[in-house]
Amino acid sequence: MDELLDRFLLRLSHERNCSAHTLDSYSRDLRQFAAFLDESDAGDPCEATHLTMRKYLAFLRARQYSRRTLARKIASLRSFYKFLLQEGLVQSNPAKAVRTPKQEKKLPRFLDRTEVAALLCMPFELDIPPFVKIRDVAILEMLYSTGMRVSEVQGLDVEDVDFFSERVIARGKGKKERYAWLGGPALKAAQNYAEARELTALAKRVDAQAFFLNLRGGRLSARSIERSLGKYARLAGLGAGVTPHTLRHSFATHMLDAGADLRVVQEMLGHENLSTTQIYTHLTTERLKEVYDRAHPRAHREENVQ
Repeated sequence: MDELLDRFLLRLSHERNCSAHTLDSYSRDLRQFAAFLDESDAGDPCEATHLTMRKYLAFLRARQYSRRTLARKIASLRSFYKFLLQEGLVQSNPAKAVRTPKQEKKLPRFLDRTEVAALLCMPFELDIPPFVKIRDVAILEMLYSTGMRVSEVQGLDVEDVDFFSERVIARGKGKKERYAWLGGPALKAAQNYAEARELTALAKRVDAQAFFLNLRGGRLSARSIERSLGKYARLAGLGAGVTPHTLRHSFATHMLDAGADLRVVQEMLGHENLSTTQIYTHLTTERLKEVYDRAHPRAHREENVQ
């Protein structure tokens, strides 16, 4: 199994240009399946049948994984057996007949404009090192202005930030590149940070490539950004659960609220499929209904029209 898995991951890396995070997810999922086969004496993965897959699904359900996690694990198996089929090691894909659990329709959380404003100004109100304050304001402004993923912001290199064109190069899933645009406040915040970064670089040795730096001069981690944003959100009275992805959701929702075309927002977010972006149309529809129910004098359903 180890040899087959290594060959499969190499194929994903070379042909599909998968990120390290995606490869790690595939590896974990498939090693768990291999452990299940060993413990259940099911034998060689090339001899697995549809019944084996059903037993494995029951095994996963017993561990109370979410529907989303179950769907991902099944997708990993389908891809792996598709590879084995292409290699001529199996006659059919036993994971193909396993039904993917129906996903829960859960709308993502987003912030309204007032909440975003409260979050973005929070670093200014705290007694923190000046470099951290300037850097974190730039990160928050950039997350909201561009709708970029935290990994895309964290992975920015100095050469990716073009102040003249007011844009940055975002490297998304599958290492696909796209332009992300900086609004006025985000552009100014990024310029202020770039000046502070240059002074830091003159004072000590830093990572010359990375745009966002930690206090030691190395590339700032995504986890550090998540922790800082969570702290600012709590201090701004927004409660727990606000993440960099919340700002991404807020960006998309506010763009559509203002009349942006769905396909334009899709491109800005770097979504491969339009269906992924369409979740935000549900958000805006819900908001319209809330405004209607709150504002229209005859909106309440319990009132009987004579």
